[in-house]
Amino acid sequence: MKTFQSIRVLSYLVFFSATVFLLSSCAQKEVVDACLEGRTYGFWYGLLHGIIAPIGFFGMLFQDDVVMYASNNNGTWYALGFLIGSGGWGILGGKTLGGKKKN
Repeated sequence: MKTFQSIRVLSYLVFFSATVFLLSSCAQKEVVDACLEGRTYGFWYGLLHGIIAPIGFFGMLFQDDVVMYASNNNGTWYALGFLIGSGGWGILGGKTLGGKKKN
């Protein structure tokens, strides 16, 4: 009985994932080259923006001119810095950094 439910849940998950994939593949790509002028942000700015991401998130909720992620970035290096700065890999908040285990 449990295997039937597991197969059913798995089939729903596969169907949902395939539907999302198909619908997102039809999305139109926006050209934003005209608005990307000035400084290009790299790894270090990505790290800084990742650290201040919670502040940027709340600013973005209440003001239209505040964004959380710099649109004028150099791609992979900025994204890596942002990921590390925001703690996306759990580097800063892991249980192993707490020292010895308490009994």
